[in-house]
Amino acid sequence: MTDLNRRKLLTALVALGGASVLNIPAVYAATNELVITTYGGSWEKFWRDTLIPGFTKETGITPKLDIGLGRVYTANMRAAGKEDPPYGCLMFNEIYAQVLRKEGFFEKLDQSLLPNYQDLYPVATKASDGYGAVGLISPIGIGYRTDMISAPPTSWKDLWENEELKGRLGLYNIVNSAGKMFLMLASKIYGSGIDDLETGFAKLKELGPVYQTDFNMSTAMATGEIAVAPFDFGEIARLREQGLPVDCIIPDEGLMMWDQTFSICANTPAREEAYKYLDFVLGPIGQDLLMREFFVSPVNKTVEVPEDLQKDVPVFGAAMDQFIEWDWELMNSRSEEIARRWNEIFGA
Repeated sequence: MTDLNRRKLLTALVALGGASVLNIPAVYAATNELVITTYGGSWEKFWRDTLIPGFTKETGITPKLDIGLGRVYTANMRAAGKEDPPYGCLMFNEIYAQVLRKEGFFEKLDQSLLPNYQDLYPVATKASDGYGAVGLISPIGIGYRTDMISAPPTSWKDLWENEELKGRLGLYNIVNSAGKMFLMLASKIYGSGIDDLETGFAKLKELGPVYQTDFNMSTAMATGEIAVAPFDFGEIARLREQGLPVDCIIPDEGLMMWDQTFSICANTPAREEAYKYLDFVLGPIGQDLLMREFFVSPVNKTVEVPEDLQKDVPVFGAAMDQFIEWDWELMNSRSEEIARRWNEIFGA
């Protein structure tokens, strides 16, 4: 689309819908403004109050922020088409990024425009094959109530083999990527690899009844409805701050994680601004801000976790090699079957 046509489109939309039409992300893109994404709640507040002001101070750029979820961003990108993306830099989970990357919606990163890319841990770059970078990592280990379990777990196998944990286990359901990771984890530990889903499903059946949630595990842990679950270290830190007797460990077999992959949308008119934003997120300032707000593990090797934060952010340095690699293409290609079989075992 030429600049003239963009201006005509903008003029027509404003005439039809008034100034409020400018809240549509696609229109932001048409005016060459940088549009970035995040989630609602505490994420939106942090982006508006801290991250964006920090980025603006460094670069003089004030981006527009769109709030949503991965499935919404995916639908928006497909609706807009590859030639007119509604965003400049898109953040969402790798399970969604893998799909749009395969469909050609993102450009291969120009590393000359991302000086901080060279300082990233391998876990932040290997999955995207140069088409994105993980800017946030929330490590998932085994969280537990220290007052409800006599011996702390050390292994994912304890969830199957420790009789004390029977009937007291929480799991994220199959809608959440952590549920899919847990299936692949069972397949890897007890089968021939993460793609040995037959073994994985068989092992899930052995767990018996479990408490399921699609997002919030903290309430069940706080009330004592569960004693153990795959848990985000940052969420355990917040429960600990509230005075709850909880802890989280790095299992022998490795860590799961919630990741946020950042990608530059192909054909974005705000390409230069998008690269500056991504470099800020990946750089020392952005990573330090994110670490202190969400207790995430910094993906930039130059960022040190201060001693007073290491209890809440224990995964850094050499421990960044302990994340398990997942096959999101497998999960996406068999999503309906996987959801059906999970729900046959645990219920929807």
